Amino acid sequence: MIPLAKIRFSRVLLKLSGEALMRGGDAIDPDFMQQLAVDLRDVCAAGVQVAVVVGGGNIFRGLAGSARGMERTQADQMGMLATMINALALQSAFERQGLDVRVQSAIFMPQVAEHYTRRSAVEHLEKGRVVIFAAGTGNPFFTTDTAASLRAAEIGASCLMKATKVDGVYTADPVRNPQAVRLDRLSYDEVWSRNLGVMDMTAIALCRENRIPILVFSIFQPGALLKAVRAEGPYTFIGGDDG
Repeated sequence: MIPLAKIRFSRVLLKLSGEALMRGGDAIDPDFMQQLAVDLRDVCAAGVQVAVVVGGGNIFRGLAGSARGMERTQADQMGMLATMINALALQSAFERQGLDVRVQSAIFMPQVAEHYTRRSAVEHLEKGRVVIFAAGTGNPFFTTDTAASLRAAEIGASCLMKATKVDGVYTADPVRNPQAVRLDRLSYDEVWSRNLGVMDMTAIALCRENRIPILVFSIFQPGALLKAVRAEGPYTFIGGDDG
């Protein structure tokens, strides 16, 4: 088994929540977007191929709409459109740093973005372009975590990078419980059996079936993404025994 400190990831799928884009009451914070774009530029300069799946919870969450009486399919479709807004904002921020970026949508909207196909996505990555996957899987009842796992499998990603507010998976909420301990490494089965809430169970199952490791890290420190793709710095690694 290769020591974790020496693992390098050549093609990654970055899962970014919509909430991560929020700061100071703004749905999309320009300062964070710039920081992320600079970090991504450095990662791409290091030769890493990067795809991104972004959520839409900073704008609209389908499950929350459903809980308030909306029809679930329609609510989820609204959530998919929210991810498109975030994807376009990310594209703009990334392009300002000189990156070549393509947004691909699971919902057909040719005036706004390319329609997703696995072949075209892989071709973009091989040409050094950043690909942002929007609109989830294009289907209701599936989270963007599941979309991230699905796209990671389709493009042959060597790791799914789960960007969060904290630097890994803890035994309890570290904000509420100062005694919580970060878990450096977990198996897929441990995430499942301990109900740790890293990603939904469908997403975890897809990663397990396709042997895609998950690296959970904090996105909010400058340079965090570059450290993550080098498997440096604090994080939690989720994978099989031979991961």
